[in-house]
Amino acid sequence: MKDKNLDLFDPRSVMDSDYSSNASGRDADFAFAFNDSNFSDRLLRIEIMADAPSDGADGCQSLADWARHRKRRREDTKKPVDAAGCAEEQILNCNLADVDDAGFENEDEEPVAMNEESPSGDEAANSNDSNWSMDCSTVLTVKTLHISSPILAAKSPFFYKLFSNGMRESEQRHVTLRINASEEAALMELLNFMYSNTLSATTAPALLDVLMAADKFEVASCMRHCSRLLRNLPMTPESALLYLELPSSVLMADAVQPLTDAAKQFLAARYKDITKFQEEVMSLPLAGIEAILASDDLQVASEDAVYDLVLKWARAQYPKLEERKEILGSRLGRYIRFPYMTCRKLKKVLTCNDFDHDLASKVVLESLFFKAEAPHRQRALAAEESATSSRRFVERAYKYRPIKVIEFEMPRHQCVVYLDLKREECANLFPNGRVYSQAFHLGGQGFFLSAHCNMDQQNSSNCFGLFLGMQEKGSVTFAVDYEFSARSKPTEEYISKYKGNYTFTGGKAVGYRNLFAISWVSFMAEDSLYFINGILHLRAELTIRN
Repeated sequence: MKDKNLDLFDPRSVMDSDYSSNASGRDADFAFAFNDSNFSDRLLRIEIMADAPSDGADGCQSLADWARHRKRRREDTKKPVDAAGCAEEQILNCNLADVDDAGFENEDEEPVAMNEESPSGDEAANSNDSNWSMDCSTVLTVKTLHISSPILAAKSPFFYKLFSNGMRESEQRHVTLRINASEEAALMELLNFMYSNTLSATTAPALLDVLMAADKFEVASCMRHCSRLLRNLPMTPESALLYLELPSSVLMADAVQPLTDAAKQFLAARYKDITKFQEEVMSLPLAGIEAILASDDLQVASEDAVYDLVLKWARAQYPKLEERKEILGSRLGRYIRFPYMTCRKLKKVLTCNDFDHDLASKVVLESLFFKAEAPHRQRALAAEESATSSRRFVERAYKYRPIKVIEFEMPRHQCVVYLDLKREECANLFPNGRVYSQAFHLGGQGFFLSAHCNMDQQNSSNCFGLFLGMQEKGSVTFAVDYEFSARSKPTEEYISKYKGNYTFTGGKAVGYRNLFAISWVSFMAEDSLYFINGILHLRAELTIRN
């Protein structure tokens, strides 16, 4: 049910209703009334100014060329202007924002329009005074259009306020806008859209120009339309980054959210396996690296690798320590899922100068508390955060599975390692796959667990196996007593499945090919004794032999 308190004449209400959505198919088509004196009550005078000298956009062959052109023109127009000669002129200088201009000196400033008394009769309709000029700038040409204030006001809060501000000017018939020559096409497209709900622009640069014009004049329906058309165009890394670096006012608009979401998804999918694109990833701008780091599907060995990547990128892009601390604290730090980092790496976070000390202490403490939680509580925390932007408790699809480790020095040098695998992770091991745990350490040596889908040689059927390996290669030898256990129904307690001892040499592994002494089909069955709420709970105890 619609809100009974909505002001039907408030364009903000109109634009948020079904009427404003081009997808609803309910927008009326007033194309016949565009620039027609019979259906208009005002005149719009558009004064077109010369652009600052540049290479010109007409020769742009790609989005990158177009973006560079826009940036050059923006930098040129930022040069100081002597406004002394402009004091008596009352004309709107309404240059549209550049796409790659992420901020303005006064971002809260809104466009301002100046109404003037209309010339009488045909003089206004045929006005094309290219000699009209001011001391501080030159008008190349003037276009005068017949406009309908109800149609424009219904589409745009900007025009609604202009035509209903209660001042004497709102009753006058002549409105003057001033734009740059390069913005003329976008403004004309926008005005035509406000009547017809259609655009003739089809290329990404042209649609982005119209999008910027629609943002400037608050035409949300046109922003949605441009966003939809841009999403339908082939996405490239170049275009995706351009969409993510739109000015903040545009990025915050609900109408553009689907476009920016599509750009983030494209980048996350393209750079899913970071190891294949290391050099390319390191050259990405901030918006690009954020899109990649936000993904749950990032293919990395562990969260330790994500941490190392973020530090490497930040040090390359922000050589100054203070700037790097700021960007890590306010932007990039939120994408590092510290609770899934190893304790050894968390210790390094505490001593890393790139992070603010208070922030480092906070994230490490939070991570340690998370690691100490019971698995069901960890899953609950992850579920609570699954809809948030940080997702720090949500586990990625790591190449090396996270583990929980408890170490003892007395009475014997020992460690207990807990590895949990989801049912779907186990299913993906069939017919001959394997998954590795993160590394853990005992007596200064690095170890890991690996779960396998093996072929049982005795009965020629697949089965589940668990192995313990030592990382270091070479002539190192290390004698260890070990025991593998798993939770089992109905008690759901850990039950020992295999124990032994082994003198490791570098790069060797030991274990049991059929840990549960059953076939793979029985192991994965719905009534399997070893999956508790869809989780296989494994435990390995290691003790250094004297």
